[in-house]
Amino acid sequence: MQLIRFIKNWTLPVSMVAGTCVYLFFAGVEGTAPVKPLLWSLISFLTPSLIFAQLFLTFCKVDVRDFVPKVWHLWLLLFQLATFGAVSWLLVHVDMPLNEKIVWEGAMVCLICPTATAAPVITGKLGGSAASLTTYTLFSNFLAAVCVPLVFPLVEAQVGLTFLSAFLKILSKVFFLLICPFLLAQFIRLTMPRLHRFLLKYPDAAFYIWAVALAIVTGQTVRSLAIGEATVTEKGLIALAALITCVAQFAVGKYIGTRYHERISAGQALGQKNTVLAIWMAHAYLNPLSSVAPGAYVLWQNSINSYQLWKKRKRDEQGGRS
Repeated sequence: MQLIRFIKNWTLPVSMVAGTCVYLFFAGVEGTAPVKPLLWSLISFLTPSLIFAQLFLTFCKVDVRDFVPKVWHLWLLLFQLATFGAVSWLLVHVDMPLNEKIVWEGAMVCLICPTATAAPVITGKLGGSAASLTTYTLFSNFLAAVCVPLVFPLVEAQVGLTFLSAFLKILSKVFFLLICPFLLAQFIRLTMPRLHRFLLKYPDAAFYIWAVALAIVTGQTVRSLAIGEATVTEKGLIALAALITCVAQFAVGKYIGTRYHERISAGQALGQKNTVLAIWMAHAYLNPLSSVAPGAYVLWQNSINSYQLWKKRKRDEQGGRS
């Protein structure tokens, strides 16, 4: 029982440690056939599948009748759009060395990445409004579904593809991962109420699916750091860019949220990212080394989340003793 309680209290760091250990276990055999093709093809299949499952379970909690946009939603979306637009403009119009471009690409994907599917769960644990955050999660997914196909082909032109071809290719995959889970969730809500009620019996399921995904992307991050062609200094700069974007987004979200009495919800909405999706997008459509940034973002945001959950748990324990 103590082990189960420990895992529940420290799910995020346990997932990161597990992902690192899994990578270290396979590191010695990843170059041998058929282990390497089988292992990484399995990961390639699992990553988008877990993204879809997380979003589907999260959006099952969203009733379109309760879909209430708030003012702070708009401010956060404008901040995301403005910062993403500024960084992408630099990447498209300013000639810069490759190593510097990779750093900016990493920052860009951390800015446009939508809110994590586990954010409503963590927000609820911290005492914020999970319902309001779930609504913002949907908004941020729509924003990413529009912006990513439009901008990524301009930043990293794909060989043999025109802009329109690249746009349609990215749109088809991003739309499926980000929008279809919402449509499927609403379809089941309207046509299969018994199944919908069954899914709602497990409100933390998305959180634990996300924890599995976190272990996988942590392993991928460690792998990128271990075998990437960038120097230690370049990797450090990419990780630093992720730290700056992480702290800035948590801080701006909390600042805006404070003005609308939604400090916890807004902070998590802007700061906690679906890093599984971000790493997948960076690998698929940008320079693969830029995925180090969202990979590092995993560590930064979950360090912040773990600290916040620890503080909340300590306050609750002190309140219970008083």
